Amino acid sequence: MSTLSIAKKYVELVSAHQNHVALETLFSPDVVSVEAGTPPGGSSPESRGIKAVAAKGKQWMENHEVHSAKVDGPWPHGDRFVVRFSYDVTNKPSGKRFQMEEAGLFTVANDKIVREEFFYPTEG
Repeated sequence: MSTLSIAKKYVELVSAHQNHVALETLFSPDVVSVEAGTPPGGSSPESRGIKAVAAKGKQWMENHEVHSAKVDGPWPHGDRFVVRFSYDVTNKPSGKRFQMEEAGLFTVANDKIVREEFFYPTEG
């Protein structure tokens, strides 16, 4: 599969709220995921391996109510592609509702996503 076809499939699945299917079918078992900052309760902004990435996503979903989510893109470049995410969410522990946008940069090798990096403001 080309980077573009993987990118389009990723956007299709995430847009349909099928993130777990995207993770299971498009990602390498050894994927590396890098957040812009260390997630609450975490020890590093980096998660290694598909199980760690799935656990990070599960924890985020358990702590947020998603009112709406939008995915734009993809924008491919060689073995990488960018996707923009827009969310309206409520943080369950604090009850604070907010909107957030982030960009994801994904790297593809051997027909799998091997690295994802997220870009978003980490300060007020």
